Amino acid sequence: MMASGRHHLSKTDSIFVTQVEHALPQLAQDRRLLDAFTSMVRNGEEDGLADWLDQAKASGLAAFSRGLSADLDAVAAALREPWSNGQIEGQINRLKMLKRQMYGAAGIDLLLARLQHSA
Repeated sequence: MMASGRHHLSKTDSIFVTQVEHALPQLAQDRRLLDAFTSMVRNGEEDGLADWLDQAKASGLAAFSRGLSADLDAVAAALREPWSNGQIEGQINRLKMLKRQMYGAAGIDLLLARLQHSA
């Protein structure tokens, strides 16, 4: 509920989230940071990344921000560039799932038959 937008929550859930945020102000700040990062990713806004990382270092998202900082060039490129490798990752994920399902149960012939059938 904390990661969902308020407009996606029922009235009861929205009231509950508000009560939790009043009881735990740090959690409310973390939610705002999470919303800001989600907005940056969805809109491809690289400009606010450095400020966001500075704010996140002193929050519950500190470990996440350290991970992003460790590969800052790749994160900035992902926000800046219009293309995505999501389709490729999806196909790789599907292939790995098929391999896991069939591990030890069949050989390469059955794997090829399943892949050709699904295409």
